[in-house]
Amino acid sequence: MQRYLRLILTIMALIPAGSSAQTPPPAIEGPVYIATYVEVVPTALDEGGALLQHYRDASRKGAGNLRMELVQELGRPSRFALLAIWADQKAFEMHGKSASTAQFRDGLKAVQAAPYDERVHSGLAVGARDAVRRRSVVVLTHVDVPPPFKDTTVSLLQQLAEASRKETGNQRFEVQQQASRPNHFTVVELWADKKAYDAHVMAGHTRQFRDKLGPMSGALYDERLYRPLE
Repeated sequence: MQRYLRLILTIMALIPAGSSAQTPPPAIEGPVYIATYVEVVPTALDEGGALLQHYRDASRKGAGNLRMELVQELGRPSRFALLAIWADQKAFEMHGKSASTAQFRDGLKAVQAAPYDERVHSGLAVGARDAVRRRSVVVLTHVDVPPPFKDTTVSLLQQLAEASRKETGNQRFEVQQQASRPNHFTVVELWADKKAYDAHVMAGHTRQFRDKLGPMSGALYDERLYRPLE
């Protein structure tokens, strides 16, 4: 026990003073891609959904907004995601200071099951910005690898995006890279229906991607399916 405590004290002594403060992520050049995950308590589905829809509609009117979509997780209706694009860093920051954002954050406190998770990205392999459709199956995947594997993963994701866009039923295949943690990625997929998505899962390039990613992955392959809310 004493050896363990000495080891902890030694490690703490090596950490520079003030290192606990979070370093702001670097400014993004070009469009800013946001994925925000929200979970409300099961008894507030209607209230939470209405709040999110109101925020989505207000955000679409904001200066510099290029996309604001709201989706609900299939099988877990208390989980939602907001998918946004802002023209640049300035537009994103101004939105964060807007009255509609403040109102949304205040209202969410009463119904949230946990604090919302906002992830800020640059576009890595984004392709066309096709709008989400009513019957689309929306797939959000968080890919996390240790920093030494970042560049290899970037190449694998770019190859996957290019091949997947050629599949029947694909409406969007978008790879985003987190600003604060460039070894973390969000993959946004739109498929015409569940059949098209299932075919993608069985495709050779998809299985090859997962086989190669597996040994490098720093966390579970977090893939979730959603439906659009309009």
